[in-house]
Amino acid sequence: MEAWDKVRIADFAIRQRDVSKDVAHADAEVEVEAASSGSARVSVQYTDGSKPVTLSTLTSLHAGRNIIDLPIEIRQPKLWYPAGYGDQPLYEFTAQVGTAGQVAETRKVKAGLRSIVLDRHLDQWGRSFQLIVNGIPVFAKGADVIPFDSFPNRVTTAGYRRVLESARDANMNMIRHWGGGYYEMDDFYSICDELGIMVWQDFMFGNDWQPGTYDFKLNVEAEADDQVRRLRNHPSIVVWCGNNETEAALGWKGRSELPADVRYQMWQDYLTEFSGILPRVVARLNSETPYWPSSPSSDYEALNDHYQSGDAHIWDVWHGRVPFSTYETHHARFVTEYGFQSFPEIKTIDAFTVPEDRTGIFTPVMLSHQKNDEGNSIIHDYLLKDYSEPKDFASFLYVSQVLQAEGIKIGAEHFRRSRPETMGSIFWQLNDCWPVASWSSIDYYGRWKALQYYARRFYAPVLVSPHVEDGSLKVYIVSDKTKVAPVTLRVRLMDFAGKVLLEDSHSVDVTPLSSKVYLDWPLKKLADAGGADTSSVFVVAELNAGADQISRNLTYLAPTKEVHLKPAVLNVETTGGSGGYKVRIASPVLARSVYLSFGDLDVKVSDNFFNLLPGETVEVTVTSSASFDALKAQMKVISITDAFASNEQPAAISATP
Repeated sequence: MEAWDKVRIADFAIRQRDVSKDVAHADAEVEVEAASSGSARVSVQYTDGSKPVTLSTLTSLHAGRNIIDLPIEIRQPKLWYPAGYGDQPLYEFTAQVGTAGQVAETRKVKAGLRSIVLDRHLDQWGRSFQLIVNGIPVFAKGADVIPFDSFPNRVTTAGYRRVLESARDANMNMIRHWGGGYYEMDDFYSICDELGIMVWQDFMFGNDWQPGTYDFKLNVEAEADDQVRRLRNHPSIVVWCGNNETEAALGWKGRSELPADVRYQMWQDYLTEFSGILPRVVARLNSETPYWPSSPSSDYEALNDHYQSGDAHIWDVWHGRVPFSTYETHHARFVTEYGFQSFPEIKTIDAFTVPEDRTGIFTPVMLSHQKNDEGNSIIHDYLLKDYSEPKDFASFLYVSQVLQAEGIKIGAEHFRRSRPETMGSIFWQLNDCWPVASWSSIDYYGRWKALQYYARRFYAPVLVSPHVEDGSLKVYIVSDKTKVAPVTLRVRLMDFAGKVLLEDSHSVDVTPLSSKVYLDWPLKKLADAGGADTSSVFVVAELNAGADQISRNLTYLAPTKEVHLKPAVLNVETTGGSGGYKVRIASPVLARSVYLSFGDLDVKVSDNFFNLLPGETVEVTVTSSASFDALKAQMKVISITDAFASNEQPAAISATP
């Protein structure tokens, strides 16, 4: 409840009219509600550099709501950038309204100055779909966000921060806030502002058809008005989107068989709400931020193999049970959903099961923690396409995470290699609202699954991505940098015991904001060097800047199930104490998806689910409040070959406090 007398500030927004590196022009829009007519002084204060600035006007008010605009000009403004492109400074603005020399109310807002353009020009592939932030075409890298808990009152600011910092730490610069949940609290958006995470903000209309009555349309407008006013000062919000999948829903559930006049009226109601009411509200209250009618949508343009427009949801992988390589047949302009499920780790499973529930993935409790009707069977079927049956329940959980991560990696790297044809990769999904098998890369308790570690690599600012195509191994380098990046590219063909069969190393200047091929090896060249047996060799590509490795990527020349890895006997040495430990891991042969687990201990590791080259030693930092002895007792280190019955050799572990 709000009580006030005479006048109050009903709303306060910084309307950014045009922003550049040289100057920012904005209006401080102060909405004053008055009980009766009379004069009032309205002022706005902010700091430009180290200099305080005050804008003030004496105005005549009428009873009711009054809008007072005070023009702002800031030269050489400190601009807000997405993560990876610059800093995220925020200006604080203070508005005051008073009568008879007395201040009646003060209101503060923070705003980041930035220009946002949704670029939709015609090109050789159709119509572009890219966000240009402060003049920079930004490839959007991230994941979809769903409600953080099935019970909203349990969501905390700390919970928001944990997941959003995890997104930032995995080189994400965007999340899409899905329209099937609820609008998040202000803290969520403030943390995105701080971290430089752009937000594609759906209005909360999700997955099915909306009513078309007049009263409902008025309700839609009131909801949008309230939410846009509440959130419009957040620089992180870069797209307002009308709904999730409602546009596509006209073709769902037998609606194509409805009478023509019914379908016509449904479509007219849809257009009124999502291409009428909502964009009108955004244009009135937040015109500097683009509006998009639906996700997915082409803004009603017809699409074909030679003309793509808008954003896309890609679900033939998973729902269609097609191979992961099918991602590479898609050439969407911006991908806002694609995904695959996995199970959380055993510690999360333990939170909702008893031992008899953990005899397999099809027990009643495991099935109840799976809200996709065929989810567990889909995971199982895909797993058997690439691997043998895992030897036990815990191994199945682990392999499911590797499966998910490897699959999404195929899609993410394809979309990044396709720049500028494709300018967004938003996978489904980042977080979870309960402990469950799902598409998330972070489970309900905030624990990173394999996909989150993989994302940190495939979303690296400069990515090396070797890819077999057109009879060659082509090594792409994808750069999100705005300046030339001088690096050393090293590519090796190796066998699993570490013998180098072919090698190339040379310096390259990576073109900014681009995807290009920097090395092309015909497959015949690899066959001549490695022999006809492609199942026992692999290619490793690395980018180094001085002594720092900035990207590494492996690719195989045979399908996953035909790759015959040698059993990896890992040598593990642990040192340290007082909450900080170092784990050094080595293997004489290639060890894929090396996984460190710690039983029921809560730990944070600097890396996990990584590939270990033959003869290489990798050091992982482990942070935990557990004692050295407890950590040593519960630590387990495995690679992918340990998940199957044919390999029973345990890791050789030593520890030094």
